[in-house]
Amino acid sequence: MSTTDKALELLRLFTLNQPEIGLSDICRLAGRDKATTFRHLSALESSGLLEQMADTRRYRIGPFVLRLAQLRERSVPRRETVRPVLAHLAEVTGETAHVSLLQGGELVTLAHHEPKVHANRVVIHERALPLHATASGNAVLAFVDAAQRKAAGGDMRAFTDHTTATDEALDRSLCEARRTGFGVSNQGFELGVIGIAAPLFDDSGCVAGSVAVASVSARITPELVALIKAELQQAAQTISESWGGTIPATLTAAWGVAGTDGKDLR
Repeated sequence: MSTTDKALELLRLFTLNQPEIGLSDICRLAGRDKATTFRHLSALESSGLLEQMADTRRYRIGPFVLRLAQLRERSVPRRETVRPVLAHLAEVTGETAHVSLLQGGELVTLAHHEPKVHANRVVIHERALPLHATASGNAVLAFVDAAQRKAAGGDMRAFTDHTTATDEALDRSLCEARRTGFGVSNQGFELGVIGIAAPLFDDSGCVAGSVAVASVSARITPELVALIKAELQQAAQTISESWGGTIPATLTAAWGVAGTDGKDLR
């Protein structure tokens, strides 16, 4: 590993749970001696990638990182980063894949991909998806804080006889989404359509949206559900990382326990 690589590797130690770290802790976490570590930290500080706080002498991410993040977002917009992921997701599952962004209290469709393997497939027309009635909405609501969940309430219109249209029913759906790590809608928004979704995270550390697969209900089998869930896990991780986010440990644990079974839609 080159000197540059060793210096940049220290940036990985900083997380949302550990945004500020002192020299001794950095040495311990990196497994390096103090003199070498200090030299690497000084190089990162001089470039603006890190800064040292005057009062505590601890280090935190520097202002140049923000400039790089803004540059990436302008040069590689979120829509472009999700397109190849959606194409792979749709082709592997054989069903329509789409990504939505949480903007205010609204879930807005960002991009979608429809595979050509089936003539009969789900077509995404909607600019915005109802949070209470869709898998994407449930995946988002299950992992936002209570204030955001309350703000997203209001109109719980029943789109079909299967729509989750009461507070009690929505609470049950969100509890299940937190348990498994997936939002699920069994014909809740449109008859004949089953959706499965996973939440997405960005550099804010909060839920930024969702990635989902929408399937014609007649094609759903336990095996297809398991495949969709496994592919959604990978897609959510890839997209979240490209947006500067990380998957929370609670979500990873939920996926590990019950994330890839196909029992809930039998």
